[in-house]
Amino acid sequence: MSGGGSGSVNRKKLLDSFALLAYLNKETGFEKVRDVLAKAQRSGNSVLMNEINVGETYYILFRKRGPEKAEYLLDTILAGLPIVTVLNNFEQVIDAARIKAEHPLSFSDCFAVATARSESAIILTGDPEFKKVEHLVKIEWLSG
Repeated sequence: MSGGGSGSVNRKKLLDSFALLAYLNKETGFEKVRDVLAKAQRSGNSVLMNEINVGETYYILFRKRGPEKAEYLLDTILAGLPIVTVLNNFEQVIDAARIKAEHPLSFSDCFAVATARSESAIILTGDPEFKKVEHLVKIEWLSG
């Protein structure tokens, strides 16, 4: 775990779609996501998630489980979790585009990296694609 400096104990956490889907589907590492969300709920601090990554989670649920489950994510699940959706302005979109131009990463993952950088947050993920950008941001892996 490199990049992004030290002091990870009290730094904000940022979920990507991989982490949220692991939590929702009780896949490998879901306990870590559950614990981070529970700690955020107790402390009154929120966990961050870029709106693009929320959209990615939505479309994956829509494709795999149908529109009702995808809408349930928005209307019920997200409303009940201590997750703050980070909106993008033009500058943030261009930052994500620069990351994409320089690194072999999906565009949606680039938004997670850009948000983590702008918010000084740690990305919580199990997606091995993020190994390519560990020098840019701090990563907390779901397993290991």
